[in-house]
Amino acid sequence: MRILYQLLVVLFMMLQGAAGKHYIPRPFNPCAAQNGRCFPGICRRPYYWIGRCGNGLSCCRRYVEA
Repeated sequence: MRILYQLLVVLFMMLQGAAGKHYIPRPFNPCAAQNGRCFPGICRRPYYWIGRCGNGLSCCRRYVEA
């Protein structure tokens, strides 16, 4: 079943290339680009604030302990 899924993805990418598109368009999310998540209000533990999301929510990232 996993092989079938991968073959469908490859077929989809080939069709996109044939149509002249070079990539799958996705909306840019700067919070997700920083490995963050959007939360309403303030960031609670184990998250810390790294910025704002586009819809006014807080962009929070989880603490990583080394």
